[in-house]
Amino acid sequence: MNALPTLDPPARLVDAVEQARSAAVEEAAADLGRQAAHGAVGAHLEAVAEGADAVTHHFAATQGGYRGWRWSVTLAAAGADEPVTVSEVVLLPGPDALVAPSWVPWHERVRPGDLGIGDLLPAPEDDPRLVPGYVASDDPAVEEVAREVGLGRRSVLSRHGREQAARRWHDGPHGPASDMARAAPGTCGTCGFFLPLAGSLRAAFGACGNEYAPADGAVVEVGFGCGAHSDVQPESTSPVAVAELVYDDGVDLEITGSRE
Repeated sequence: MNALPTLDPPARLVDAVEQARSAAVEEAAADLGRQAAHGAVGAHLEAVAEGADAVTHHFAATQGGYRGWRWSVTLAAAGADEPVTVSEVVLLPGPDALVAPSWVPWHERVRPGDLGIGDLLPAPEDDPRLVPGYVASDDPAVEEVAREVGLGRRSVLSRHGREQAARRWHDGPHGPASDMARAAPGTCGTCGFFLPLAGSLRAAFGACGNEYAPADGAVVEVGFGCGAHSDVQPESTSPVAVAELVYDDGVDLEITGSRE
């Protein structure tokens, strides 16, 4: 199949550079004012055919903050005897323009710790971390809770959700690789203040119940530890330095006088 031939636009559309420039200045004046608008529209860059009856003229945008952008003015004519009219005036980024990064949906921008008082963060409809409460979760503790009368939880953590949480807690500040854990005299798994979680995470995680510990009330990994371990013993040595007694029996004592 042969391609349709490309029709050249009328020469008067290509030559109407000053008409296109005037349209760009008018558009710039709406935001910058009449005096600054003339300086905001720079040199004519090119004319691009938009078919047989339309041409887009591009002018350099010279206002601050728009490096590489261009004013684009589309001119058209309905027929050979019809006047040239302005169809559209827009400010567009050129191939080397400085542009803002791609827009990212809010639910992908939010990070742990961003939620403030009164903020709401609904879970996505297809959140892989959650499954409906009536679906078997392969976690005995979850199944037991889900059967409790009146609990009414619509969803529970899926296996994927539990694995994500376990990985995050293990790699976090209360995991075995933290500086606090490496300097601790013992691990949370052997501490009397350690409160194990229920279900499949019980063997690896729990909550700290020591009000003097840095992780009090937080989820800790069994390999985490701190200086408030329940088995820490006080030092038995005196904090005050005591000079050692010296017995020297190798010196003969000489009596120099009688005692009255």
